[in-house]
Amino acid sequence: MKELFPFYKIGNFINQPDNPTDFEIMRFEEIEEPDVEDLHKHTFYEIIWIDKGKSRQVIDYTDYEISPGSLFFISPGQLHIFEEWKPIEGGCIMFTEEFFLLNYIDKDKLFELSFLDNFYSHPVLRPDKKEFTAIKRTIDQIAEEKKRKDYSASMSQALLHILLLQIQRCVDAQSGNTASKKYLVLYKKFKNLIDKHFIDNWGAGDYASHLAITQHHLNTIAKAVTGKTATEVIRARSILEAKRLLSFTDNSVSEVAANLGYFDSSYFAKIFKAETGMTPVEFKSTISESYRRR
Repeated sequence: MKELFPFYKIGNFINQPDNPTDFEIMRFEEIEEPDVEDLHKHTFYEIIWIDKGKSRQVIDYTDYEISPGSLFFISPGQLHIFEEWKPIEGGCIMFTEEFFLLNYIDKDKLFELSFLDNFYSHPVLRPDKKEFTAIKRTIDQIAEEKKRKDYSASMSQALLHILLLQIQRCVDAQSGNTASKKYLVLYKKFKNLIDKHFIDNWGAGDYASHLAITQHHLNTIAKAVTGKTATEVIRARSILEAKRLLSFTDNSVSEVAANLGYFDSSYFAKIFKAETGMTPVEFKSTISESYRRR
């Protein structure tokens, strides 16, 4: 399926599109607005913090307001709109998977962070004042290291890991999620498979087979992490893509359904309404119009 939106690297956000950088930290009050399309996707992870002012962000049809003392997380592949650039104070940290895993062999380390790569969780975190102060202290250390003449990528990576663990501690305290790290890792592997194969109309059993676990175990993992069954998670990803196609292509509802492997358009309309509360036609003529105008 043809990609509908531009994918941007970190270099695009520092207005240096040819710069292959895999890690940057910037303060909003010190930088120019990046030359990127309003609707876009990232190839990297981004953590935004706000000190003063408010910002509105949109991730896949959901609007979020970020106020002072808040953190906001964006993961690769999400459809992102930065609604308000000024006047705010704060900044962002951008890093690639490769930078996070620098000198690490075990890629599951990244998957153990529940607030990253999860398209179905809330991307805004509001730590208490004490925790936010501690997080900002680490951010300041990262910024200081990045400015050093003898800058060390390994030092920055170590500080980044500390920051992410601080954030994860806050997320765990607020969510009360008891899912084990093993479950989180398996769930994210499941999610990555969905992103690759949802167009192939795989069922829960197909994903379980590729993960070398039973379908029952996959359901247990999905319920523990998201509160949804594996089938519901698969369906949510398919409906998300349907929203994108209805919003940003001229395809008819039946064409969108067929593109996603639903050859019975009435069945597609039924599950779309169950997931969104409106029919595909209603969505295309109302919600999608607001995004076409952005």
